[in-house]
Amino acid sequence: MTNFFSVFSNFFTPSKPKVPPDSATEPAQITLSKVLLIVYDPIMDPATGQTLSQQQSWHRTTDLITSFMLDMMQVSAGMARYQIVQRVDLHEFPAKTDGFVYTPETYMNVLRGVVAPHMPQEVNYNAILTEFNILQRVARSEIDEVWLFGFPHAGFYESVMAGPGAFWCNAQPLKGTDASKRRFVIMGFSYERYVGEMLEAYGHRAESIMERTFSKTSGDANLWKRFTQYDKIAPGKAACGDIHFAPNSQQDYDWNNPAMVKSECYDWQWNFPNFKGDVRVVGPLEWGGEIRAHHKWWLNHFPRVAGRKNGVHNNWWQYVVAPQNVIV
Repeated sequence: MTNFFSVFSNFFTPSKPKVPPDSATEPAQITLSKVLLIVYDPIMDPATGQTLSQQQSWHRTTDLITSFMLDMMQVSAGMARYQIVQRVDLHEFPAKTDGFVYTPETYMNVLRGVVAPHMPQEVNYNAILTEFNILQRVARSEIDEVWLFGFPHAGFYESVMAGPGAFWCNAQPLKGTDASKRRFVIMGFSYERYVGEMLEAYGHRAESIMERTFSKTSGDANLWKRFTQYDKIAPGKAACGDIHFAPNSQQDYDWNNPAMVKSECYDWQWNFPNFKGDVRVVGPLEWGGEIRAHHKWWLNHFPRVAGRKNGVHNNWWQYVVAPQNVIV
């Protein structure tokens, strides 16, 4: 006799995502991401219309975006492409999760160190999602991700993921966002900082997404773990390190450490996935010794070739740009 409860249970058991078969020839795909850009640049002087970025002589958002997108094209060899499909300039302060909104006066008190930043600091992401109909626009494939630009203490995460199946992306995923019907990332940038810091925010996004991409693999199959090795944690077996640690770094942000160490970074750049044991002694001249140069060097070593192994494509940009491609 058929067990009714067994059949019932099997009927409602969600099917696991199908892992694509291994392939040596599956082409590497160029990934285009359509971006909704929202810039918060409050007017600080109503009489003149002077904005915060102008008042503080901070960077022009347009210049930052242009340089950042060119860097991304360069380091990915054209595999990662971004298109700003809409830009919204808001001359206001965004609301915090408790509804608090800075005024020019209260914000300048924080900037001058007269008072502490408002707590909680986090921006009200749900309000932004609602105001700009973001979940519905992602569902309709009008946009693929969102870039927020702001200022110190605006309350943006460097990156955060939303949508069904969203996972940690340098921040806890945003809840209640399944209406987007697919995962997407919201980046948080600052025009008080420069392109190197934009690449750092993006690098942490890449770390989170690739960590999850390889989460079902272990041992030698976990190529992400191998890629991120640096000499301090793997003496004599450094690869490319991570966004904070170059192959020879001894601490966070130690990109100009003069020490020379053995690294297989050239093997990653030129021979992946058919490693040839190309180990060389390298130092800061390889990656420039400063934030932007290092981050470009690091991202430039991400694999971007044809083929798939253990369910993961050999072009990592297909996941970093489009996290919906990650099998969870």
